[in-house]
Amino acid sequence: MNIKGHFETITRHKLLVMKYCFACGLYEQGLAHDLSKYSPAEFIPGCIYYQGDHSPNEAEREARGYTSAWLHHKGRNKHHLEYWIDYSTTKAGLTGMKIPLRYVCEMVCDRVAASQIYLGGRYTDASPWEYYEHSKDHYLLHPETRALLEKLLQMVRDIGQERTFAYMKFLLGCEKDY
Repeated sequence: MNIKGHFETITRHKLLVMKYCFACGLYEQGLAHDLSKYSPAEFIPGCIYYQGDHSPNEAEREARGYTSAWLHHKGRNKHHLEYWIDYSTTKAGLTGMKIPLRYVCEMVCDRVAASQIYLGGRYTDASPWEYYEHSKDHYLLHPETRALLEKLLQMVRDIGQERTFAYMKFLLGCEKDY
């Protein structure tokens, strides 16, 4: 169990996401980002399965066959695509719902920060896109949300996070849906 390591990792991540959310004008979301990670339901498994270079969820999933911390987390944080999975009204089964713009922007900030925290000096602006691209085929995402998320992650890759965050701030300021 690594209490100190896990606390430092999630706090560094939270502060970095907060900085990026502030750059986009998402002040409340920046302050509230990932607060559930400090709850016992998420913090204790995070300490037990702490890895340091990737999410403890993977280790918990390998050990237990499921991830109690992730099941708790995804249901409380609207910046995760899994929060927006529901039963379809037009076809049988589950589907991705259209995610509001503010949460897609927070999702991008989250992915950039997570890549930086876990990759450290190996991080490049292509890293968030590469991580997404590795797993995108199993994501249940609304087609419009998928298109926007991919556009923003590709922008980070191609023109950098600073210009991408400025663009997201512009989009959010337009107060229109995508």
